Amino acid sequence: MIPSRIREQELLARLAERSQRPILAGVDEVGRGSIAGPVSVGIALCGLETSDDFPSELRDSKQLSPAKRESLVPACYEWALDIAVGHASAQVVDSEGIIGALRHAAREALNELSGRGWEIDAVLLDGKHDWWSEEVTLFDEGEPVLPQLPVHMEIGGDASCAIVAAASVAAKVERDRLMCQYDEEYPVYAWARNKGYGTRAHYDALKKHGVSPLHRLSWNLRTQEERR
Repeated sequence: MIPSRIREQELLARLAERSQRPILAGVDEVGRGSIAGPVSVGIALCGLETSDDFPSELRDSKQLSPAKRESLVPACYEWALDIAVGHASAQVVDSEGIIGALRHAAREALNELSGRGWEIDAVLLDGKHDWWSEEVTLFDEGEPVLPQLPVHMEIGGDASCAIVAAASVAAKVERDRLMCQYDEEYPVYAWARNKGYGTRAHYDALKKHGVSPLHRLSWNLRTQEERR
């Protein structure tokens, strides 16, 4: 599927009724199903001034080769108003749960964007589950929470909406780079290849070497064969 700007333009037109310069955030997450490493959230911003001429090869990050994703990142950053990626470690996933971790990662990305002067009016979130505004009590007192903004869900948004696809590519590339760095420290798990997902080789390494500090201990780290 080739993404378009139809959905984001519709939302920006509505936002323009209340704001002179509306900012819409396209949001996507990566690493949710991994058994090791962080969960990461990409946020890409667009406005009325954002060009319709987005990178022609932009797609959902899952549809692109690693080399193509890497080559697209500079063009995505140039096209969008701004992009930031936040991460939540395996320890945050274990202590806060996956929803809390997603919010933690999104907060990190938002802090980066707000530090550069951006104020967001609404969110276009990939998927059907609104983890952005879901009421959770997973954060300790004083822990930052996400701003209560209008959230618009789009199933398959990383494939159909250009700004969400840009967030998807940025998040995937940044997380993959992190996993390759971690692979140098823990090469037995082959994270440069599996990026922390539960491949057979990854499970074999777990069985032989045990867990690392980057594994999500709250996940079921046993293989399908071991559960039988």
